[in-house]
Amino acid sequence: MTAPAPIANAGLGQRVAFMLHLRPGMGPAYDQSHLQVWPEMLALLKRAGIEEYSIFRRDELLILTMRVANFDATWAIIEADPINTRWQQAMEPYFLPNTGVRPGERFPMLQEVFYLP
Repeated sequence: MTAPAPIANAGLGQRVAFMLHLRPGMGPAYDQSHLQVWPEMLALLKRAGIEEYSIFRRDELLILTMRVANFDATWAIIEADPINTRWQQAMEPYFLPNTGVRPGERFPMLQEVFYLP
């Protein structure tokens, strides 16, 4: 199953959002780790087709949003790259296991129901 169908947005790519949960008390350390994201990781995200990427945090809840041409194709490129493997290993201590993932999802996806460009 792919990401939910996006709301039309003038051909600027698909806007997607998903949730992740941090381990209790890990928010400040997670924030700190994102003050200096590796340049090679940032380059990979752009090379894979991410046009915009934001992470919002409230306590241990993360909401990640991005604009991509095709989420599944983009994430396949990211997952196959050794730079991402190293980044995920560095980030793993911050995260709780993914729950709420539906069959065919990589992450618990959110459905966009309203967008004001």
